[in-house]
Amino acid sequence: MNEKSELRQQIDETVEFLKTRTKIKPEIGIILGTGLGALVDDIDVEASIPYNEIPNFPVSTVEFHAGKLFFGHIENKPIMAMQGRFHYYEGYSMKQITFPVRVMKQFGVDTMLISNACGGINPKLKPGSLMLITDHINLLGDNPLIGENDDSLGPRFPDMSEPYSRELITLAEKTAAEENIELKRGVYAAMSGPSLETAAEYKFLRIIGADTVGMSTIPEDIVAVHSGIKVLGISVITDACVPEELKPVNIAEIIKTAKEAEPKLTKLMRKVISQL
Repeated sequence: MNEKSELRQQIDETVEFLKTRTKIKPEIGIILGTGLGALVDDIDVEASIPYNEIPNFPVSTVEFHAGKLFFGHIENKPIMAMQGRFHYYEGYSMKQITFPVRVMKQFGVDTMLISNACGGINPKLKPGSLMLITDHINLLGDNPLIGENDDSLGPRFPDMSEPYSRELITLAEKTAAEENIELKRGVYAAMSGPSLETAAEYKFLRIIGADTVGMSTIPEDIVAVHSGIKVLGISVITDACVPEELKPVNIAEIIKTAKEAEPKLTKLMRKVISQL
């Protein structure tokens, strides 16, 4: 059996299993990043399923990622939400990392909201601030579309001129202004991790046009675009990564900053969802 048919079979198997646990027909998919899982408190939950119960799903090995898939409603909109994602540094393949996006598409999701915690390379991005991702730079050294393409899932060479929906960016900015939430724009770069970057790497990233850097999001976005899903990406800046002013940082501090900024992110995402 070749890879594409195997992937399709896995998607169908997972969807069929999930349909035994929920009657929701989600239109919106949500991926909640490091320290940013509180949006699930706003879900009118119909089903909550641990990843380890879902056929073909990886299991998050990161201690601060909850690892649950939720079905329900936010602002009366049918959604499915990942509380905790998968990362390349955990040892998963790109196809494993992005498998949940394939499942979302098969369920009927046409809009996806992705959040992440990341470092601010642009000095104007202070810890605790929110940034809309307008574009990205993939430095993970891999791409989830490498390998045989299943034309039923998307085109061999997907266009990436609009990786993050301009329509959704405009909606988010309008919503943020109405709610008095400061919102920046910028380019997100992803590196594999799990080691944080060096001062020389931050300098390199700034030179090539990155405003922030993290270890996620881009694989999911590529597969979403391949699948025809519109994406809104929002980053929470958790630490300053200005090379000339670099100080030691630890994950506990990053999580703390993410949680302090989380109410703003949650409010913004909820308000955007209400207008979709």
